Amino acid sequence: MTLISSAPAGYDQYRENIQRGVMEIIDYPSTTVGNSRKAMVYTPPQYSSTNAYPVLYLLHGIGGDEAEWHNHGSPQIILDNLCSDNLLEPMIVVFPNGRAMVNDRAEGDLFAPEKIQAFERFESDLLHDLIPYIESNYLAHTSRDKRAIAGLSMGGGQSLNIGLGNLDHFAWVGAFSAAPNTRTPEVLVPDPSEATSLLSLLWLSCGDQDNLINISLGVHQYLTQHGVPHIWHEESGGHDWPVWKNDLYLFSQRLFK
Repeated sequence: MTLISSAPAGYDQYRENIQRGVMEIIDYPSTTVGNSRKAMVYTPPQYSSTNAYPVLYLLHGIGGDEAEWHNHGSPQIILDNLCSDNLLEPMIVVFPNGRAMVNDRAEGDLFAPEKIQAFERFESDLLHDLIPYIESNYLAHTSRDKRAIAGLSMGGGQSLNIGLGNLDHFAWVGAFSAAPNTRTPEVLVPDPSEATSLLSLLWLSCGDQDNLINISLGVHQYLTQHGVPHIWHEESGGHDWPVWKNDLYLFSQRLFK
């Protein structure tokens, strides 16, 4: 187990007199869903037309949408502070809506079968619609070694399912408190040697008081048994934002280095 310290005090607090990135809302055409869909995009301080940037796709939970991280997780503040401290590789961060259906709002019965299916359908939307849009409209690297995916809860399960199922697209994969939508370890990593050779980082974390921790532990134990390098971080807390914000701080600064 890799021992990791929690984020320092003030890591998620707004600082005066530092350079800041930009957070914006975009609309992109989705052939998967058949309409225009929204995402939020963070570009780092001093985003420049002379550079190409790696990209992190950061996913929300079952009760959220493209704005959930922005509304509850202070990602722009955390990322700006990391950039100011020279701890972060400058990157674009994309916050999609992982519920790929025409009415993708988090309303009604969030566990309705068509909504769970929409989370599965998001894999096609991400690979065939959103990633090409980002790479056509932003100064984004297009190689797998410059592309990461991570998420919390339902989005953590999506990140493992999509990231480990498409290692030709992603070299960096993270799951924060992965939910029951996570595929079984044998399905996630059917070829441990291939995963070992292709992954730059596989991160698993969960709060020690989270009643979903056995899902992450099962993946961690399988990876350990089969010799797949990864970081397992069990931290103090439940299935809640203090844990996920801390995960973003710890995970993001390990990317693309």
